[in-house]
Amino acid sequence: MIAGLVALLLVLFVIRLVRNRRRRIRREANPRKITIKDIDLMADGSEFELYLFRLFHELGYREVYQTTASRDFGADLVFTDQNGLRNVLQAKRYGNSNPVSIGAVQEIYTSMRYYEAERAIVLTSGRYTDSCRILAAVNEVKLLDREDLEELIILFKSRRYDEAMAIIEEPAETEEPTWKPKVKKAT
Repeated sequence: MIAGLVALLLVLFVIRLVRNRRRRIRREANPRKITIKDIDLMADGSEFELYLFRLFHELGYREVYQTTASRDFGADLVFTDQNGLRNVLQAKRYGNSNPVSIGAVQEIYTSMRYYEAERAIVLTSGRYTDSCRILAAVNEVKLLDREDLEELIILFKSRRYDEAMAIIEEPAETEEPTWKPKVKKAT
């Protein structure tokens, strides 16, 4: 009985150590230690934004700024890419059951003018709705989803920074608008 109680206490102690380690890693947002599972467990979007800020800084981007939590005008990060272009990025830590919708594209696109940026990016830990993808393509907003994020993490941890930056800096998918006005007859 005592051995069982000691074993139970030991298991609880180990669980607590693992949880505390995960919390500390997320709090520090160290890109060398963070995994996609850590991102999924983050308490809120601000931890994800801090992680991305540190990741982009360590990738070697110049002039990386994290915007203020309130009045960010739709952008979470502002950075200058390898070509000298200013980029705005909106971070969305979403699960697969809650895809990112067109509001993210609308917000980041309109923030470009405020931050005097040439490119706009939305990066999510989840996926996008079809309408979000269409609006992003029409407005040349770069979308990076969960698969891209996982690839960035792998490339960063293997010190393949140029390849990670190439994913971030690839041109956005483009699409011509398909909207056609309906003609109404005057009566």
